[in-house]
Amino acid sequence: MRKLIIPILLFMSLLAWGCSSSSKKSNANNTQAASAQKSNNGLTAFQLKNGIGPITSVVKVGPLNKKLAAKGKQIFENNCSSCHQIGKRYVGPDLQEVTSRRTPTYIMNMILNPSGMTQKHPVAHKLLAKFATQMANMHLTKDQARAVVEYFRSVNPNTQK
Repeated sequence: MRKLIIPILLFMSLLAWGCSSSSKKSNANNTQAASAQKSNNGLTAFQLKNGIGPITSVVKVGPLNKKLAAKGKQIFENNCSSCHQIGKRYVGPDLQEVTSRRTPTYIMNMILNPSGMTQKHPVAHKLLAKFATQMANMHLTKDQARAVVEYFRSVNPNTQK
């Protein structure tokens, strides 16, 4: 009897999976537009590119500000380095070249609104799923977050403007 339990459970699982996937296929055409809308969580084009948070206009950066970058490095080391590293994966994502992947506005919104970002922004949500750790809100100010962005720019040569 025990020998039959595993094959029966396996058969039932496959049967349930087959039924659910066939019903999903039949409804795929009807819900394609709705799922595209849901995947964006109703975000605007600006929010998809620049994140969700207190920074609601594009952060303009000019030439590298070394003094601000030095301040940002200190803030990063004191608040962020227990989970993030430059050049290697740690608790959170590797931040090497982060400024070539994300806009300064996005980075600042992630720093200032990590839970809102991971709940509503598709990229941040995928990062949460991948790293299985919610980024802590360090309660930095906008000026401190901007300094961290400048630090990232100083260590990432392919920075977005």
